[in-house]
Amino acid sequence: MKKRLYLKLLIGYVIFGILGFILVSTFSSHYTYEYIEDTEVDRLYKEANMIASTYASNYFNEDITVDDLHDSLATLSTYLSSEIWVMNTDGDILINSNASVDMDHLIHIDGFNVADFGSKYYTTGSFYNYYDDTHLTVFSPITINYKVRGYVLIHQPLSVITHHHAHLLNIMYLTLLLIFICATLLLIIIGFEIYIPIRKMIKGADAFAEGNFSYKIPVHKNDEIGYLAASLNYMANELNTLEDDQRKFISNVSHDFRSPLTSIKGYVEAMLDGTIPPEMQEKYLNIIVFETDRLSKLTQSLLELNKYGSHGTMLDVSEFDINQLIKMTCLTFEGTCKAKRISFHLILAGKTLYVKADMSKIQQVVYNLIDNAIKFSHHDSEITIETTKKSEKVFVSVKDTGIGIPKDSQNKIFERFYKTDLSRGKDKKGSGLGLSIVKEIIQAHDENINVISTEGVGTEFIFTLPAAQREEL
Repeated sequence: MKKRLYLKLLIGYVIFGILGFILVSTFSSHYTYEYIEDTEVDRLYKEANMIASTYASNYFNEDITVDDLHDSLATLSTYLSSEIWVMNTDGDILINSNASVDMDHLIHIDGFNVADFGSKYYTTGSFYNYYDDTHLTVFSPITINYKVRGYVLIHQPLSVITHHHAHLLNIMYLTLLLIFICATLLLIIIGFEIYIPIRKMIKGADAFAEGNFSYKIPVHKNDEIGYLAASLNYMANELNTLEDDQRKFISNVSHDFRSPLTSIKGYVEAMLDGTIPPEMQEKYLNIIVFETDRLSKLTQSLLELNKYGSHGTMLDVSEFDINQLIKMTCLTFEGTCKAKRISFHLILAGKTLYVKADMSKIQQVVYNLIDNAIKFSHHDSEITIETTKKSEKVFVSVKDTGIGIPKDSQNKIFERFYKTDLSRGKDKKGSGLGLSIVKEIIQAHDENINVISTEGVGTEFIFTLPAAQREEL
């Protein structure tokens, strides 16, 4: 088996880091730069608009001198880390915040045309080759009496924006690094908390596949992983006993079929070779009939049990009186009970108690439970059969005061062919299938059957049936 799970996690981890870096360096970088540029343009435009409407307008109205305007622009230039111009409409620089005032030698910007700005109020570049590096230029017209007298231009080196952008980008990369470190810790936690336990469980599964059911998966956690490991260990423990159970099952089947067949074969051969004289043959023919009945009953039980597969069986559901069914079934055991001097004590809820089930199959359940109780009851004893109704359920109890069932056998008595050691001497004709058939029938009705037994005291079987929706008497 290739160990690919953790490799996939590592590959995903690396891909996460690469995609995160690409995302920050492209998408985040691009939109962060645009955001900073737009923010800076808005800020500079507000300043340019303020200068145009106050200082520059006062200058053109001759309310302040050119030197006063220059001093004000120089102060603002330092605050904005920018160069501020006041230009006339012909493209002459009247005042430059970073240069002294010389009205006799004005610098002219060749090719200056405000229409080059288009619908925007800013541009980036060398501003008609005036600068050697790239600048962001924002302009605002100076309007006096609805006439444009000039322009206020603010030039800021683009390096200011790129420096700010680089600073934010570094913060993003640092954040990405911290996220990557957290992802690394998460990967380590997944490795110790999930991957390593899974590897241990895989090792255990391999051991189970090789038949080593004694192997214990060393995972002890109070979570879903620990529960899964505990379930696998429990399954292995159950499978560890499967081989013994299968051997015991085959042994029981072989014994139950071999014993009567051996008897029949032996008596028939004895008759054929004259070992048994004709006057004695009737006795042994009766024995053969008895053994044949055992085989017939065993075969019939196997056929009956075979009807209840994984998809259940077809039920002929009807409403009937369970009390009356119990009374009628008890009458069929009159001869057997008389021979062992066993009596029935019926504690039935009401005169009638209707249930909704397959009448013939429930009669088989009651018959098998009573037959089982009689087999293991002592002479001069009593069998108690009780019915009670709780909510929408009817509870039926069959209780004897016989030999009881050992505690370690109580969870196996519904298995096919299973017989307790205590019952083998008493149950000569039993096939070990009666209780299996009982459980299959009850489960086919989606109901439950339970057993309460104490060795040497007695046994009680309790099963449930759905109550019919009718008024009881």
